[in-house]
Amino acid sequence: MTTQFITLEINLQETPAQLLQAIETQLRLSGEPLRWAITSVDFLRQKAIVEAVVIS
Repeated sequence: MTTQFITLEINLQETPAQLLQAIETQLRLSGEPLRWAITSVDFLRQKAIVEAVVIS
């Protein structure tokens, strides 16, 4: 079992629920998320930057 710090760029979604689902889906591709946070939002590019710690 290894912990990793990862950063993701997620497209902004129409609703907060859709954004949450998109984040969780992308995190699961890297492992089991321990914690995560949206650290910034780029409105011009329509991207949310997510930083997370996952176990793989």
